[in-house]
Amino acid sequence: MAKITKEMGIMDIVQNYPETVEVFQRFGMGCIGCAAARFENLEAGAKVHGIDIDAMVDAMNDIVEAVDASNSESEEG
Repeated sequence: MAKITKEMGIMDIVQNYPETVEVFQRFGMGCIGCAAARFENLEAGAKVHGIDIDAMVDAMNDIVEAVDASNSESEEG
């Protein structure tokens, strides 16, 4: 199930899912530290940068799921 949506705030995503920083960078959205990131949602930020929001959200959820799976395996072992 998706954890990240395009309506979520950029800083909320980074704070709750720090593993997504690499996705922001891969998509060319290095503005995590900029002032706009504090009040913009992911969709608005992606639109400004001409980024395919659906692809970005999918990539973020993929990495979050991978980290969750890895953490679950660590807890089981």
